[in-house]
Amino acid sequence: MLALVERLYPICRSLTGDGVRETLSILGEHVSMEVHEVPTGTPVLDWTVPREWQIRDAWVEGPDGKRVVDFAESNLHVMGYSTPVRARMPLAELREHLHTLPDHPDWIPYRTSYWKEAWGFCLAHRVLEALPEGDYEVCIDSSLEEGHLTYGELFLPGEKEDEVLIHTHVCHPSLANDNLSGIAVAIRLAERLGERRHRYGYRFLFVPGMIGPITWLARNEAVLPRIRHGLVLALLGGPGRFVYKRSRRGDADVDRVAAHVLGQTAEVRDFEPYGYDERQYCSPGFDLPMGRLTRAPHGEFAEYHTSADNLSLVRPERLEASLDAVEAIFVGLEGDGVYLNRSPKGEPQLGRRGLYGSLGGGTEGRQRERALLWVLSLSDGTHSLLDVAERSGLPFPAVREAAEALLEHDLLSGAS
Repeated sequence: MLALVERLYPICRSLTGDGVRETLSILGEHVSMEVHEVPTGTPVLDWTVPREWQIRDAWVEGPDGKRVVDFAESNLHVMGYSTPVRARMPLAELREHLHTLPDHPDWIPYRTSYWKEAWGFCLAHRVLEALPEGDYEVCIDSSLEEGHLTYGELFLPGEKEDEVLIHTHVCHPSLANDNLSGIAVAIRLAERLGERRHRYGYRFLFVPGMIGPITWLARNEAVLPRIRHGLVLALLGGPGRFVYKRSRRGDADVDRVAAHVLGQTAEVRDFEPYGYDERQYCSPGFDLPMGRLTRAPHGEFAEYHTSADNLSLVRPERLEASLDAVEAIFVGLEGDGVYLNRSPKGEPQLGRRGLYGSLGGGTEGRQRERALLWVLSLSDGTHSLLDVAERSGLPFPAVREAAEALLEHDLLSGAS
């Protein structure tokens, strides 16, 4: 996963353009995804697909002819979606187009102007303070033209028609945690899921932020009734503990499973219509059961949307733990079910079936035995295994294992 982050890091991405295409092409080396191209001007819900932005070069030359800002050194130096410009101007005029972070004078900020035509440069505040008076040559070799919005989609069929939707955004330039970490975790998850059977179909979306999910939702309303669970993945390689954000519903199965399996390793927050793209999927006209999993969320770590969100911020052990956490959520969703106790009058004799310890009074195997008894007690056709885990306080894998053992010995049956 870290190697993929490192490979994608130099690419300049935005809402549209060849940077997104190059990124999706690299992801296509790992999984077989379909790449969609939606033309500029296409109506998508209350929005319209914007013009395509391409950036080739950009720089600012000082009075001495030396470049003080250079796109070739960092693609964060140019404000995203900057209109083309070639001009000579005094420093006072240029300053109106320069963006810095005075509180972090050595960092370059990440700025965009997607929906209002403008141009600008981002640079370290320390560099700005050192600029001498005089005239500056300014060049942004970019274009805003009729083109396409590009996104990737991967579908892994399951044993049933119901689906899990997994979203991650692909529109940020050289920012490692936001969101190359989310992309890398999603790709590795897709690879793992592709190696085994699963009940649900899994639909992965690699889309630009906001306009991407809006475009996908506008084009795929027929798919939405099949979406039973969903997760937005972002910021999974940086600092901080896990933060799970509930869906708008607040009590969707994915919300309950995530809270249970992540336990004390995560902070669980209620939904609010602000943040990443969960707010599009959870908008009231769709109200999909989409949660969001991050580590420290956007705006809650100092490096967010700055050049300090570089490769040193993303650690392999965090990526691995994030992948394990996402997998644990889906194991819970896959393994849940409602069952009927086939021997509900009194406690069935588990010992003669090899399911219970032969010696009384010991503590060995107590969790397994408790799980067996809890599953039997609540398997009345109205309680799910998740209900059992929540009520008993037992880990979901232990409850699922107990149910499988009881099914094997014909003490449980699937509820009709």
